[in-house]
Amino acid sequence: MSFYVGLFTGLALGIGLIVGFARFQNSRSKRRSDLATTIAAFARMTVQDSRKLLPDEYYPSWVVFSQHQKLNWLNVQLERIWPYVDQAASELIRTSVEPILEQYRPVILSSLKFSKLTLGTVPPQFTGVSILEGNAKGITMELEVQWDGNPDIILDVRTRVGIGLPIQVKNIGFTGVFRLIFKPLVDEFPCFGAVCYSLREKKNLDFTLKVIGGDISSIPGISDAIEETIQDAIEDSITWPVRNIIAILPGDYSGLELKPVGTLEVKLIEAKGLTNKDIIGKSDPFAVLFVRPLRDRMRTSKTINNQLNPIWNEHFEFIVEDTSTQHITVRVFDDEGVQAAELIGCAQLALKDLTPGKVKDVWLKLVKDLMIQRDTKDRGQVHLELLYCPFGTDSALTNPFNPDFRLTSLEKVLKSGIDGTEAADIAKSAMQKRKDTIVRGVLSVTVISAENLPAVDIMGKSDPFVVLIMKKSDQKNKTRVVNNSLNPVWNQTFDFVVEDGLHDLLILEVWDHDTFGKDKMGRVIMTLTRVILEGEFTEAFNIHGTKSGILNLHLKWAAQPIFRDP
Repeated sequence: MSFYVGLFTGLALGIGLIVGFARFQNSRSKRRSDLATTIAAFARMTVQDSRKLLPDEYYPSWVVFSQHQKLNWLNVQLERIWPYVDQAASELIRTSVEPILEQYRPVILSSLKFSKLTLGTVPPQFTGVSILEGNAKGITMELEVQWDGNPDIILDVRTRVGIGLPIQVKNIGFTGVFRLIFKPLVDEFPCFGAVCYSLREKKNLDFTLKVIGGDISSIPGISDAIEETIQDAIEDSITWPVRNIIAILPGDYSGLELKPVGTLEVKLIEAKGLTNKDIIGKSDPFAVLFVRPLRDRMRTSKTINNQLNPIWNEHFEFIVEDTSTQHITVRVFDDEGVQAAELIGCAQLALKDLTPGKVKDVWLKLVKDLMIQRDTKDRGQVHLELLYCPFGTDSALTNPFNPDFRLTSLEKVLKSGIDGTEAADIAKSAMQKRKDTIVRGVLSVTVISAENLPAVDIMGKSDPFVVLIMKKSDQKNKTRVVNNSLNPVWNQTFDFVVEDGLHDLLILEVWDHDTFGKDKMGRVIMTLTRVILEGEFTEAFNIHGTKSGILNLHLKWAAQPIFRDP
């Protein structure tokens, strides 16, 4: 009996061990399979997937996400073939840059050419690459480049008085980003028809100029003039949105050329709180505006003497080639007479922040340097009104002040495929026609109320009233005085006959009435563009020049467009 019990127990225990071992093996196999699946999933996971799982703020500081890939292999290959690249690139630079140097040659020089040009023995280094766009139409990529080279570049400079100066360009240091566009993609090798290249971003460009056998600083103005010419040549020849096209396969690639896409209308209205650069008196400010920093495309305002809160009321127009990357830049200077003007501050606004056909009114803070914004000093603000009008869109966007204005001559030639240079010339003609537009009408201004005005009386109150001024015609009106109030209500309407609404300004000055005189609290300055476009609106405006206070206004416009013959 005990024999059978032991046999049965042994069999049961053995079967249990076998079943348990089998289950353990199955479980272990499943865990291994699940782990392999998980590892495979991690292997397929992109950087974007990981950032979805864990936000950036939870990563340690040493974890850096970058779209740029390293290019050590390309640098090794470039170093091997550099002597051949140097020879070809030097000749290409000579033939393409010399005409541009001649174009921007300063008036004090009669000739500016290369007498010697080689790029030296040190090739540039590609520090990263990123793919911006890749689809069936083409591929866009950007290459980060750094070059601390030892080129041998000698400029043959001749002055107007007949002096010849062999000037050596030394110690070149360059860091930037080049954009390459491979387009269109085709079935034939090498699978793309042409390559466009452009300097997308110039992060740093340093060089020194030295007269062979002398000191360039001994000739006043020569060094600055040549440096400015070189900078202009680089900006005009290869800096984005300029693009240079190399045809790989036969074909028509005019569609890849740089062409205007619209115009930017800028009204330089005023500035406030500018830094005083003069020891005696106040600064004499003027402004320089540009989309591309080329001499023939930069616009300069008039100088307002002895004023830290100037009113310019000037209108400028610029050609736009790429709204996604271009900016409007403003530099405000103090006019020093015969001496070089001193920079007060600069500001910049990206064109991608503008809505086509819609007016944008902005106050931009002035800074010392747009690239390195570590300056905390208050340099003042500049007031702009911006309107971007793209070509080839609805007529109201092409010219919002003339609803009957149809397709412009510029848009017609763009559709027919004319080259970029001629298109730019026709763009200037189209902009001139808009300058000749006169908008006449009646402006009705209702001064509704003011809120939170500063107390200027001894008793902690004010006796406010508002003076309304049309700047060009010098028409004036004023409201009644509201005694002992920091939140006055007027509800008074004034009509102005306006002869040129596009170029006039409405100025509203808030004053405190006093028995022995009056004190100015602050002012509101506005163009008429918005009321001309919208017809009527009500809005609260900050009163500038006061610690607090807003002015509630209602504006209405009734106009009849009239056009001058060019």
